[in-house]
Amino acid sequence: MSCFTFVKLMMVLFNLLIFLGGITLVAMGIWVSVDGGSFLKVLGPFSSQGTLFVNVGFFCIAIGAVLVLMGLLGCCGAHKESKCLLLMFFSIVLIIFIAEVAAAVVALAYSSFAEGLLRAWATPTLQNDYGSEPVVTKIWNTTMTELKCCGFTNYTDFMGSKFAKENGGSLPPSCCWTHSAPCSPEEARRSDVQGCFKHILKTLQENANIVGGIAAGIGILEIAAMAVSMYLYCHLDKNVS
Repeated sequence: MSCFTFVKLMMVLFNLLIFLGGITLVAMGIWVSVDGGSFLKVLGPFSSQGTLFVNVGFFCIAIGAVLVLMGLLGCCGAHKESKCLLLMFFSIVLIIFIAEVAAAVVALAYSSFAEGLLRAWATPTLQNDYGSEPVVTKIWNTTMTELKCCGFTNYTDFMGSKFAKENGGSLPPSCCWTHSAPCSPEEARRSDVQGCFKHILKTLQENANIVGGIAAGIGILEIAAMAVSMYLYCHLDKNVS
């Protein structure tokens, strides 16, 4: 078996696994989005944490769709020896890799800028959509309950919000240590529950080695995938001749 044939076979098998993984993620995402109750029953003793997974159904579908596309392009490109498909596969992986590097640079070097971008998205959502949009409300309720946090920055994110106006000025129960309704702004101020962004940032800092190792592993796999696809792309004409 020549080196080209071996690399081609590995490329097909590797991307077949990616394709199957993507299909699995899409199927799971659809399942938890449509029939979350059955999904929680399957979790059994872990069902108390299950709502966190139910709320990311659409995220699983999106990631799964990208993996399906990548796996299909890589697998078909290597099997059919199509330079076009291999180039498309290389381009998608390259775009994802650049986006990940850019996000990491912004998060590390410009953490305040990244926080500002997230706040620009989160604050209007909490002010206008929380309490009226079921999906948004469920995601935030689950996040605040599981992480024991309140809002993006703190309880002030809900001050003057649509939810507060419709509930006589009361804030979500998670903003008070008693976790009881109604949660008044005064009690929320005394409770001083930290915002979800600070909690997530603190968790990431505490587990920086694990997060960094996972990120490095993913980056290495992406670089390897690009290298293999480009190797096949450059050697197709030589193999034909």
